[in-house]
Amino acid sequence: MKVTCQREKLREALAVINTVVPARGTKPILENLKLVATEDALELAGTDLEVSARISVEEVTIEETGVAVIPCKVTLDFVRDLSSDEVTLVCEGDKCTIRGGTDQCELVTLDPDEFPVVSRFDDDGSFTLQGGNFSRLVQQTSFAAARDAGRYAMHGVLVEIAEDQVKMVATDGRRLALASQPIDAGGRSQSAIVPTKGLSLFARVIDDPLDPIKLSFDANQVGIRTPNAQIFARLIDGEFPRYSAVLPTETEHRMEADRDALAQKLRLVANVTGDDARAVRFKLGKGKLSLSGQSAGRGSAAAQLEVEYSGEGTEIAFNPDYVADGLKQCQSEVVALEFQQRSSPGKFTLGENYVYIVMPITIDA
Repeated sequence: MKVTCQREKLREALAVINTVVPARGTKPILENLKLVATEDALELAGTDLEVSARISVEEVTIEETGVAVIPCKVTLDFVRDLSSDEVTLVCEGDKCTIRGGTDQCELVTLDPDEFPVVSRFDDDGSFTLQGGNFSRLVQQTSFAAARDAGRYAMHGVLVEIAEDQVKMVATDGRRLALASQPIDAGGRSQSAIVPTKGLSLFARVIDDPLDPIKLSFDANQVGIRTPNAQIFARLIDGEFPRYSAVLPTETEHRMEADRDALAQKLRLVANVTGDDARAVRFKLGKGKLSLSGQSAGRGSAAAQLEVEYSGEGTEIAFNPDYVADGLKQCQSEVVALEFQQRSSPGKFTLGENYVYIVMPITIDA
């Protein structure tokens, strides 16, 4: 194999593959990437057996075709630190030489037959949607997925396609994010739990938000195809919580506030709350929201802001970190909060077709 390509193009492809390849895998072969040079393309492949990636490098000159398996992180580090604009890779026998200007390194290669098979995207039965819309759905939901051990089905994002709409839902049992987007599904439906690592990588390889991407499901994995990448993620096997039961159907209290003002006041008050008492009280009165928090070891803080609210005086308390996470993703300048009573879930409307549910915290009156 002998190929020449732009250093930055190669570095970008290597960086994506490196996010998939484990630093220390149960199988040493997984710490490597696979180079495949055909007559008109150079493709990089990597996998940790849960998430896999194929990335095509643009603007390459292929002098000799071939296949080679080389260490991923070492290759990325060397290419990243080169000062030349072009890089040449020459792989022969059990050696692969990487050259950039007067600099070079020689890496030991492994047997390509030992490298795990990485799937190829199949367009049959795939769904098409705009890349920017897909990335937005991932960003609006994945942050709410569980991180705790023992909640395996919640470690991913539920992706549902039905009635010409794609929904993404994530929850950790204390908060839930749901976002949706119209899609031409042709009457087809699909539902699967996708690991957050896979979805994050999906979003990363979308270069142009206006480009269409293709999404495909099979029994064990989900795949995405962009003009230069194919990413696959093994589906999470388990039963996702019945999220519709958490969505409030009736609410007695509704408030509308400026997103940035609410976020700023929330930060002020949250500063004094301790790790063992992470709660901020939302006290509503006509046209006004009062925020307050306290900690035995730090003190107390209070802040006010004008809001749209005309109901009876009431209050509710939330973990400020959860509320702040949602406000960071808010697509609108105005955020709405609705709830039935102080012990009911709070429903934050953060944009069109985007809701965020936060469970309240019980504090002393």
